[in-house]
Parts: sequence; C-alpha cells; structure tokens
Amino acid sequence: MQIGIVGKPNVGKTTFFNAAACADAEMANYPFTTIDANRGVMYARTKCPCREHGLQCHPNAGKCIDGIRYVPIEAIDVAGLVPKAHEGRGLGNKFLDDLRQASCLIHIVDVSGSTDEEGRPCGKDSSHDPAEDVKFLEEEIDFWIQGLLKKDWQRVSMRCKLEGVKIEKMLADKLTGLGIKEHQIKTAIRRAGLSSEAVQWNDEDLLTFSTHVRQVAKPILLALNKADKADTELINRFQGEYAIPTSAMSELALVKAAEHGMIDYKPGDDSFTVLKEMDDKQKKGLEYIRTHVLERFGSTGVQQCIDRAVFDLLNLIAVYPVEDEHKLCDKKGNVLPDVFLLPKGSTVIDLAEKVHSDLAEGFIRAVDARTKKIIGHDHELTNGDIIHIIAK
Repeated sequence: MQIGIVGKPNVGKTTFFNAAACADAEMANYPFTTIDANRGVMYARTKCPCREHGLQCHPNAGKCIDGIRYVPIEAIDVAGLVPKAHEGRGLGNKFLDDLRQASCLIHIVDVSGSTDEEGRPCGKDSSHDPAEDVKFLEEEIDFWIQGLLKKDWQRVSMRCKLEGVKIEKMLADKLTGLGIKEHQIKTAIRRAGLSSEAVQWNDEDLLTFSTHVRQVAKPILLALNKADKADTELINRFQGEYAIPTSAMSELALVKAAEHGMIDYKPGDDSFTVLKEMDDKQKKGLEYIRTHVLERFGSTGVQQCIDRAVFDLLNLIAVYPVEDEHKLCDKKGNVLPDVFLLPKGSTVIDLAEKVHSDLAEGFIRAVDARTKKIIGHDHELTNGDIIHIIAK
C-alpha cells in the first residue's frame, strides 16, 4: 500500500514528507524542488494489544511506544502539480505517473493563501483562494484518467459490445496500471448513473466516470497546511471529515528537537516537555509552536492526517498474526512481531493470503488468541484481532 503526498509547488509537501517519514528530502521556497519522487516510510498509529496482555512486543517493522503501535506505510512525495498538468505542462506527466499505485492521496493545501495557483509567493497585498487548489488538483486527475480512457475508446467499446465483454472488465483492463480494481469500477459506474453499454458513452460520460472512479480508488484527504498562518474563518471553510489543520514545519521542528534529546515528544502529541537548556531562538521557536499550533489545533496535524488516511479514508484494520495463541509470539518467541493492514470486512483467509500464499493454500483452521475459540476461513476480522492460523 502506498500513500501519495500531492499538491502544487511550494506548499510544504516535502516538509510534510520529511516530518512524517523522518527523511531529508530537499526543501526550498521555489517550484519543482522535487523533480524525482521522494519515497519513504510513514507510520500509522493504532493501539497495540501488548499492554492489554501485560507483554512487551517486539515489532519486526515499525515500533511500539507506550502501547501505541506505529505501522509502516510507504509514502511517495512527488513533484508539484500545476494547472494543465494532464496536458504535460510543468512536470505533469511525471507527477501523474508517479501516483499510479497510490491507494489514497494526502493533498497538501496552503490554507493561508500565501501562494498562487503555480506555487509562487503572493504579494503582500494579495492572496489566493486555497479552494481553487483543491478543485484544480481533482480536475487534473480526472482529466488524466479520462485521457487514458479516450485512447482507442471507440474501437474498444465496439469490441466490448460485439464480443459481449462486460464494461467493468474492459475498464479494469484499461486502468490496470493505476491499481484500480474491478469492484471499484462497478461502484463508480453505479454512482455515476451511467449506461452499462460502453459504446453509448461520450467524452462527458468518460469524464463523469473518471471523477467517480477517482473518488472511489484514489480518495483524497486535505492537509490544511500553514494553518498557523491562516484565519480561523478560512480554515473552517474546509472543515470536514477529511480536512485537517496542519503545520508540517512545526511537526518537523518538534521531531528534530526530540531526535536531539531537547524535548520529549511523540508524533501526534498535543504537547511536549523541554528536557535540555536551549538558546533564546530555540525557546522562541518552540513557544510559537506551543501557542500558535498545539494549543490552537490540538496537534500539528501531520500524524492525524496519516492515521485518518489509513483507518478512515482507506477503512483499514490492524490484525496481528501469531504462531502461539497463548504466548502471542512467533516460533522465535518474539511477541506480536507482525501487524498487517487489511480492508474492513476481511476474513481469516484474507489474512492468511497476506501473510503467505502457502498459508492460505494449506489452511485448516485458525484460533482467536483472545477468546481461544476455533474460527473458520470465512470469519470476519476486527481491528486489533490476534490470530493463530493453522495450516498443513
């Protein structure tokens, strides 16, 4: 699974990426700083069962801090997107190609309105409406998908009709490179209210479908960045289930200060504790973050964006496979060594396939480590389940 960090140039995308992934990608105050996509690992937080059972876990990947499991997620920070990117303007084609395999997108929006539509700083007496940035990015992706579908559409749609191929199968074949699944295409067609006869679709229908399939297969969460510089009224225009006030620069400063032992701070915390003496500049910077970000919004928003993207936008659950349901460990004695993220509604056999195909093929039964009950292959999993799979 991969999360794409997207947005126009100069809005703090790479700062967000560096703060979330503890990376050191190049940052600068000019467009196209990011030319090649930066890749790294972010972490989604979930409650670890170790505390519940009075154990100390030993993660193979990620980490566990004070009973909170940080689950690794691949992240990609791509070049800034500008209007008409789908026509190849700027680094548009590269941007869109880099996002092919992203499961969802975190759109970094300059909610302060301090940069224009191409990421250039606005003058002192001018500003830009960030709502326009949200609209244009969605439209660019929609036009990009439409462009992929328009190639050979008449020939392919006619073949679909003559050979009796279902439209969702044909569309899945055309969009397979984007990681879009057939069931997502079915959902998009239904929501768009389009005909099941592909040959009847015109350019407008293709664009309508593209919008709906983007919403289903590439859902977007808004990180309202530079929130500390924005008016509350402007931020409230975006407030919703998938819009989070964010200060990526503040998160990066806190993470770096914690790495140097200057403060006690974990990603997503609503406060920090000073551990070492600092100079006046450092004190002033941290006090600004405390009063203008943490006390105002409850966090820097960066970790919350990741958590909401994974567990709400993508609707995933965390499940822990073990080889001993009594000690909750693997063969080497490592407690709760692995955690897998699966779509809500997944079953035991889905977990088995995720762990290893051999485990699924040789599946006999499974045990719920909490209840010690035997469960079958079609048992639906819930968040935080600990499962021992028994196979041939």
